[in-house]
Amino acid sequence: MYDWIKALHVVAVISWMAGMLYLPRLFVYHCEAEAGSKQSETFKVMERRLLKAIINPAMIVTWLAGLYLAWAGHWYLSGWFHVKFTLVLIMSGIHGFLSSCVKDFAADRNQRTKKFYRIINEMPTLLMILIVIMVVVKPF
Repeated sequence: MYDWIKALHVVAVISWMAGMLYLPRLFVYHCEAEAGSKQSETFKVMERRLLKAIINPAMIVTWLAGLYLAWAGHWYLSGWFHVKFTLVLIMSGIHGFLSSCVKDFAADRNQRTKKFYRIINEMPTLLMILIVIMVVVKPF
């Protein structure tokens, strides 16, 4: 059963990260659309659907499967796991921040620039790289 849960975890992580990388990119383009325009309204639908149909469920499955793997494999005793867990908490915080951005765009009250979203778009990438290194290399 452990290997099946691990496979589910990997699929969920890939889905979560795909969404976390794409959503800020949508925000970059959404910043360029005039509030109330057809283009802006289309971005609102895309952002909401991406968050609700892909990113949120993928994060939940990632967490549930990951907690099971940590418990079943006794990984919670390892130093690398503590670093990974901390990085996943930070990733989850970014997820929450991006969720609030979806709400801001939906209400036409975004105050951030496309440059901000280009920068924030790199955060999940950096975290993902560090998390993968922790899991694969297990440096400590």
